[in-house]
Amino acid sequence: MRFLRLGPVGAERPHVADEQGRLFDLSTVTADIDAGFLGGDGFARTRAALAAGELTEVHDPADGTGLRVGAPIARPGAVLCIGQNYAAHAAESGSTPPEVPILFLKHPNTVVGPYDDVVIPRGSTRTDWEVELGAVIGRRARYLDSAEQAAECVAGFVVSNDVSERAFQIEQSGGQWSKGKCHETFNPVGPWLVPAEDLGDPQRLGLRTRVNGQARQESSTADMIFAVAEIIRHLSQYVTLEPGDLVNTGTPEGVAMSGRFPYLAAGDVMELEIDGLGTQRQRLRAA
Repeated sequence: MRFLRLGPVGAERPHVADEQGRLFDLSTVTADIDAGFLGGDGFARTRAALAAGELTEVHDPADGTGLRVGAPIARPGAVLCIGQNYAAHAAESGSTPPEVPILFLKHPNTVVGPYDDVVIPRGSTRTDWEVELGAVIGRRARYLDSAEQAAECVAGFVVSNDVSERAFQIEQSGGQWSKGKCHETFNPVGPWLVPAEDLGDPQRLGLRTRVNGQARQESSTADMIFAVAEIIRHLSQYVTLEPGDLVNTGTPEGVAMSGRFPYLAAGDVMELEIDGLGTQRQRLRAA
């Protein structure tokens, strides 16, 4: 199954695509793909409704040519991000690989749809892209003892773009990264939310980024320093994760901060994809 939210900003409606790619309205099961749905056996209820033929099929391609595609999760309560979780990316950032996961936060209003414009902040000269595997929490995670317990707390996965402004992040940070991470639109998500049980091994997924059609990032989640389950277990020792929260698990090498590529400018187009999770595409515009 693939879960989507379709419609205008602030008025998205929940949908699900089945294994044959048929699209169904999910509003008879839930009002939204939110914490209540994710933490209340929403996936199981959807499977049952599909099997019973209780959902209405929708004949819209859900690819941006018809209804707008929103982020596949309603605004999360928290967006938690792991920094420098690929050794090559740490190296291109001028850092040694971390010994424990690096945590920073993004404002929930950074989350936008996979095809929405990304806004370059006023005064920005170093806006950058970051393709990341996003883990969506489906069960409260608090003081977990094992990676196995942590994996059970992950509802599903999404493509996430951790857009960053590097000057704000590093030179104007005051010691924290969040100034460079929290501008509006700085976290496109989607197009789909895929249940963990449908995706398979999250540590064997290819990730790719293109800017204006030219390759920038090409890697695999197998190269993560800290696997998804270990990230969730570790975070649960410091913060209680709730259903609907989004955890960005780090980006591979190939960002503009490496010095190998120019930073983003108005009119540029980013395309990011992860195996099994679809492709997102955003155009940059000035604030």
